Amino acid sequence: MSHVVKKRKLDKSRQDRLYFDSYTDVTIHEEMIADHVRTNTYRMAIMRNSESIRGKVVLDVGAGTGVLSIFCAQAGAKKVYAVEACSIAEQAVKIVQQNNMEDKIEVIRGTVETVDLPEKVEVIVSEWMGYALLHESMLNSVLYARDKWLLPGGIILPSKAELYIAPINDPVVEDRVQFWYNVKDQYGVDMSCMYDFATRCIMNSDITVNSVTVEDVLSHPARFAELDLHSVTVEELLRSVKGKFRCEAFGSAAVNAFCVYFTVTFPCPDKPLVLSTSPFKPETHWKQAVLYLDPPVDVVQDTVVTGEVSMYPSEESARHICIHVDYTIGEHKRQAKTFSIPDWSSEAQPSVTV
Repeated sequence: MSHVVKKRKLDKSRQDRLYFDSYTDVTIHEEMIADHVRTNTYRMAIMRNSESIRGKVVLDVGAGTGVLSIFCAQAGAKKVYAVEACSIAEQAVKIVQQNNMEDKIEVIRGTVETVDLPEKVEVIVSEWMGYALLHESMLNSVLYARDKWLLPGGIILPSKAELYIAPINDPVVEDRVQFWYNVKDQYGVDMSCMYDFATRCIMNSDITVNSVTVEDVLSHPARFAELDLHSVTVEELLRSVKGKFRCEAFGSAAVNAFCVYFTVTFPCPDKPLVLSTSPFKPETHWKQAVLYLDPPVDVVQDTVVTGEVSMYPSEESARHICIHVDYTIGEHKRQAKTFSIPDWSSEAQPSVTV
């Protein structure tokens, strides 16, 4: 088990303030809109569901700049309630006006847990996914909206989420720790004693958000959890989202990390539409969640990697996710490590709904 430094627990109001403050700058909204895979998949999913949206009342949870609300209006929605808690709602109002959608879209400033809608809705749309799917805990708000505002038989876009894991070899990390053995050849100073220190610093317990290349993935990914947004409860998310996995190595390599990624599925009349953050698909702003192992473990063709993943809210901040992995690689003894995303004061930023 990795050593975890005890941090001061943030009260919920401060957690929420830090979370919503992260959405007030244009940069993060620019990044989200510019993510073509993400934005275009939502647009296609909404347009393909036009028969289910036309003439209906829609709730956009965490509307951000309101682009999803506009997509819904373009698909024929009778009314869209765009609920947004942070000050970007002011820009959403201007964007709605600029697109002449004031008669169809109403931007409501506030959290979905506190606003009062004038009517029930037939469709909920939301881009709630964070790093490793559950970082930020915005799914809780979507489920709250489902239970309070969605009419029986209503639709949720997206309606399903799945989580995957795969062993990987990150060559950049190997190069960084090996660097200290090469200093003597370059400068005549032996700094190899830095190897252990560098390993502890780099291969720590942080959830690292990075792009994983296909060449670095060492097996077929294994699905370990599925969330049905029509039935999953907040209590289940608070307890743990968990599941077992089994992978078989493609060939000889050193496993120095796991990568975790997710997909979400939109129901469509012809066939479901999937938004994937897999390293085998075009890159998105979510990239992948990388969990570094120490020490690395060598595998060969068909070496079996098994284990169980548990994802749950951090004790310090309910909006932060922890990932605990129990794993066995080949004939090695079972290992366990717990990972978490660094605080908002770090360089890592949460994803955002726009």
